[in-house]
Amino acid sequence: MKVSRTISYAIVAMLQLARESAGVPVSCSQLTRTGQLPKRFLLQILRQLVGHGVLRSTRGADGGYYLSRPPQQITLRDIFDAFDNPVDIELPTFPGFSSSARGHVIRVLQNMREAGRAELAKLSLADLIRPSGGGRMDE
Repeated sequence: MKVSRTISYAIVAMLQLARESAGVPVSCSQLTRTGQLPKRFLLQILRQLVGHGVLRSTRGADGGYYLSRPPQQITLRDIFDAFDNPVDIELPTFPGFSSSARGHVIRVLQNMREAGRAELAKLSLADLIRPSGGGRMDE
């Protein structure tokens, strides 16, 4: 499984915000500096996370972004779901590849996808910012 750069940047930004005081907005510029993330790309990511409901934003001189829920209530699945639409699993039809075999492969791939989503739901931002959970920016 390959995790996209978008998801990686989203996780880094969300971890930064999880370390901040609840409800205190953090500017995109600060997130960019601290996380060493490209600002233009990060703005798009933050907007997507706001649209999905895991972040909130405020405008103005003291504006910025903050978590919509406590870090223990936001999982990696929430972050992935903000960007990855459920993928329809399709396999091409090949001679000698029966519809029965094709159906079995599709079911296995669907099960793998659901198992992965279930695992992502087990890991919260709070788990990642605990000293034993890792999540440090310099690791």
